[in-house]
Amino acid sequence: MRAGRRTHVGRRPSALRRALWTGAEITVTLGVVLLLLVVHQLWWTNREARAGAERKVRALEHEWAATPSDGQGDGGEGSASDQTGDETPAGPSGGEGAGGGSARRAPAASAPRETPRWDQAYAVLTIPRLGLTVPVAEGVGKQNVLNKGYVGHYPATAQPGRPGNFALAGHRNTHGEPFRYINRLRKGDEVQVRTRGAVYTYVVDKTLAQTSARDGGVIAGVPRSEVVRGAGYSEPGYYITLTTCTPEYTSRYRLAVWGKLRSMRPR
Repeated sequence: MRAGRRTHVGRRPSALRRALWTGAEITVTLGVVLLLLVVHQLWWTNREARAGAERKVRALEHEWAATPSDGQGDGGEGSASDQTGDETPAGPSGGEGAGGGSARRAPAASAPRETPRWDQAYAVLTIPRLGLTVPVAEGVGKQNVLNKGYVGHYPATAQPGRPGNFALAGHRNTHGEPFRYINRLRKGDEVQVRTRGAVYTYVVDKTLAQTSARDGGVIAGVPRSEVVRGAGYSEPGYYITLTTCTPEYTSRYRLAVWGKLRSMRPR
């Protein structure tokens, strides 16, 4: 009886060790999987999206050099519906404004008159302060625009150089994160938009550090927050709006940077 008891008791520590070892292996495996997911989101998606965006910029510039603008517009015709990306507020709540306001001179005839095809990259956005050069595509869907490292144009807003508000969205984190540092922009910083037909230079004027994700007023024809009192404009003009998520690594709120058209020159 005593020998039998000793054998039974001697097996228990061995079973406990196996259970602890199995638990440790599972924990390590889960940790490795989570680490790989983080690496994929924070490094790999950025690497791939940035490389793809750089190739698209070069392709656009090569295409424009090979087929100069005829002054009839910068994009093709067509429209469609799409899923809205996380960086985009719901809206807009207003249409395009009439000429006047912040840009008193009417745009030249080379300003784009047609709507680009859905998901088509048709312009290049350059922000010298941030060292950013990135394609602009029609629409703000994730799969075919934002997750490719592009900046997306809100389809119901003005085209570059036209009266109203040329409103854009971009990821702040992952997938190229083109708008990660737009909170660093200051009044007077230049934002340049190049198309086949012209180069448009906007100047940063105001920043809305935080507003609701549903604040469609920030991308209205006359941009003005529907949530933050007094933030925005009251007169029609030629505006640009950059929107992204805030704080970083969340999609709870939106950050908006507004600028005004200063000049436009044909290419």
